[in-house]
Amino acid sequence: MRITVWNENVHETRGDEVVLGHYPDGIHAAIAAGLAGAFSGADDEIRTATLQDPEHGLTEAVLDATDVLLWWGHIAHDQVADEVVERVFQRVQAGMGLLVLHSGHYSKIFQKLLGSTASLLWRNDGERELVWTIDRTHPITEGVPDPIVIPRQEMYGEPFDIPAPDELIFISSFTGGEVFRSGVTYTRGAGRIFYFSPGDQEYPVYHQPEIQRVLANGVRWAAPRRPRANVTAIHKPDQGWFAS
Repeated sequence: MRITVWNENVHETRGDEVVLGHYPDGIHAAIAAGLAGAFSGADDEIRTATLQDPEHGLTEAVLDATDVLLWWGHIAHDQVADEVVERVFQRVQAGMGLLVLHSGHYSKIFQKLLGSTASLLWRNDGERELVWTIDRTHPITEGVPDPIVIPRQEMYGEPFDIPAPDELIFISSFTGGEVFRSGVTYTRGAGRIFYFSPGDQEYPVYHQPEIQRVLANGVRWAAPRRPRANVTAIHKPDQGWFAS
């Protein structure tokens, strides 16, 4: 498995003490560390990339060597270059898996793939979140407690402006009474997409073993099932249009 964990890394580089208290090496490093136990084979590779890297760390070569990309963003969605978004979009269409995390619902790539604003209700009062399993037969839920208890977390609530998901995996409930579709899947082209909402930067959510298990399961589920296809139509006047 070849995994790339992408994080905008803005809170950390600004020196946000709360975020650095939970994630001294960055959210991307914590997510990568949580995956390391599940993907420790000789052929497994976990790399990280951030907004500040050249080409945001998502060069053609990096994406060509990535089976599954995890994306965490929050306050710098507009700073992601459109050409990088298009590059990721094409790779997903061709079969690369994508996990979109927490505020990544507002990322350019998620909005482009879903064709919607992905807007929602939110309130950050550090409430308890319960993540309820809806589909116990789905591989993403394997070995995951029901519910997952997150002691303090930002509230995300409905309505959530997304297309009807292919699969509804998790629903969250909050102390204030709100509910939210916190784990959903889509297929775009040959690529599989899993959105999972828990993971606000102000709380140590990615250190919870249950959350790490969900992400590892999500990576396995989203991984390509066959060699990537070039889904771009190519015009050859003597042969017509075809997808190669």
